[in-house]
Amino acid sequence: MTAPRLILASSSPRRSELLSRLGIVPNEIRAADIDETPRKGERPHDYARRMAREKAMAVEVPECHVLAGDTVVAAGLRILPKTETEPEARSCLELLSGRRHRVLSAVALRHPDGTLRERLSETIVRFKPMSREEIAAYLAGGEWHGKAGGYAIQGSAEGLIAWISGSHSGVVGLPLFESRALLKAAGFELA
Repeated sequence: MTAPRLILASSSPRRSELLSRLGIVPNEIRAADIDETPRKGERPHDYARRMAREKAMAVEVPECHVLAGDTVVAAGLRILPKTETEPEARSCLELLSGRRHRVLSAVALRHPDGTLRERLSETIVRFKPMSREEIAAYLAGGEWHGKAGGYAIQGSAEGLIAWISGSHSGVVGLPLFESRALLKAAGFELA
């Protein structure tokens, strides 16, 4: 029996690196080109799941499994953006300073027959109260660019996080526990 083939529907180097921790090297990496705009009134959980599903469905390769993920930072019911400008990142960090927020990381696996399985990881993260100087120093490093909520836990922001409850890998961008369950059920050999 031949090993199943896997396409990672993400251009994120973090997702690829996290997947390698499970002993999985995708046969191919293809970014999914979809509209990532939240729908009016869409809740963060629903948005994360929808994005993972749509990414998995957008990449079509015959006879291959397609794995996709999406990570959402939510303050209450507010979905924070993947920050593209420094003022946007500053606004997110000021909002998150000294308070808890949720990081929702959805993962979806589309099987070659078109069936789709998905899982969702929810992690609670609390930043320490950050001074203007601490926020400015973090922003100067540039790690915030393109990151949900304006931060990357795998970088220097980790030193500003007082605690987390849940999946560290989910906050980075791919919840390994949930991904492992999906891949194992699909017949992938894992580390």
